[in-house]
Amino acid sequence: MSEEILINVTPQETRVAVVENGVLQEVHIERAAARGLVGNIYKGKVVRILPGMQAAFVDAGLERTAFLHASDITHVQVNGQEETPPETRPISELLREGQDIVVQVIKDPIGSKGARLSTQITIPARNLVYLPYSRNIGVSQRIEDAREREHLRQVVREAMGPEAQGGYIIRTVAESVSEQEIASDMRFLQRTWQKIQGRIQEAPSRSLIHEDLSLAMRFMRDLVGERVEKIRIDSRETFNKALAFARELIPEVADRIEYYPGERPIFDLYSVEDEIQRALEKKVMLKSGGFLVIDQTEAMTTVDVNTGGFVGRRNLEETLYKTNLEAAQTIARQLRLRNIGGIIIIDFIDMKEPEHRRQVLRALEKALARDRVKSSVTAMSPLGLVEVTRKRARESLEQVLCGPCPTCGGRGVLKTPQTVCYEIFREILREARQFGAREYQVVAAQAVVDLLLDEESQSLVNLQEFIGRPIHLQVETQYHNEQFDVVLL
Repeated sequence: MSEEILINVTPQETRVAVVENGVLQEVHIERAAARGLVGNIYKGKVVRILPGMQAAFVDAGLERTAFLHASDITHVQVNGQEETPPETRPISELLREGQDIVVQVIKDPIGSKGARLSTQITIPARNLVYLPYSRNIGVSQRIEDAREREHLRQVVREAMGPEAQGGYIIRTVAESVSEQEIASDMRFLQRTWQKIQGRIQEAPSRSLIHEDLSLAMRFMRDLVGERVEKIRIDSRETFNKALAFARELIPEVADRIEYYPGERPIFDLYSVEDEIQRALEKKVMLKSGGFLVIDQTEAMTTVDVNTGGFVGRRNLEETLYKTNLEAAQTIARQLRLRNIGGIIIIDFIDMKEPEHRRQVLRALEKALARDRVKSSVTAMSPLGLVEVTRKRARESLEQVLCGPCPTCGGRGVLKTPQTVCYEIFREILREARQFGAREYQVVAAQAVVDLLLDEESQSLVNLQEFIGRPIHLQVETQYHNEQFDVVLL
């Protein structure tokens, strides 16, 4: 399976599209005014400790206070020395309010939640991740060959020497690299950590110590593998930076980087812009004629599978099976494309055959296995429900590109004009009982006033007779259907 990476750069934002066999699979967006925080290291101050939650809030100079759980406190300072605390030790013994603490962001702020922090500092390079406060040497689980895993551990162990500080995680891309490349990464990481240590000593509280690379450079470092055939960049400046970065750290990739000077926008090459627009819609059409309905909420995301216009050729069970099989492939792609994380409930169409259920579940698991983000799938329930959990480290595409509707407040629905009419009647009765006005004026949207003059006109007359006061109507074109005012004259 071949991959192409398209990088579109403007002064305001950088967008990266991952295209597999001509089909868009992932979109990553980073805006200059709101860059992602994951990987950034801060010198923060503990502002509040919550013993009941085994957590603390840390002011790192960000828009919102960040969250640090006791399970993410991997070391503490005791008499100036770094020590690993026991897992059972309460957070009130690990931290105190007003204390300065060096932390790294492991999860971006999402919605109303602040960033999540850890005291386990990690500094990534191409082949290795450096752990300054650990002595362990870990190996990526995706390297399955036991002999290769042990060989890589031995290479790192020998390059470290007996006096070296810290530990390492060997990344998947290190499986076929030379010992010289691993040693080069280790030197780079050690130099970076020395600079960070110097800044930690000098920097004031609530300040940034180390900022992770830009989106384009992170992609070059972390995600460009053997499957990537081309990396096309439409900015000459970013192209030159990417080329220099690749020649220094990943020389085997340098000849795959291309500058795209075409007049046609780079994202139009594979209809990426159209795909992004479709990824913001709730309804996703299937080639067979069926469709999905995807609903994102604060707690979870639901995916409903429907046959739609697909009637099949043989029998009902075969129709449902084929629709579910196609849906499984499409759902896996949509989760990647929309970057949906957390709990996802998929409502497949109910199938009677146990073998069909197993095949659909297997197809979903196989499709999700191609995803770079870790996910897990539960067994299908008797009602055809499947629960998927997908790691959530950054905001979804919808959260990045969209905001709540100012009219409905993000509910997705509005009260009908008839409902608003009855609310107006109740409000007038409430005002009439409390205040002695000569007359009342109702200011509302056009649709509501039209209904009061038409279908609800008799109700309006009856109300005027009941309160013994006239009621006047006024249209306000700037009001939406739910807005109204009752003015006492």
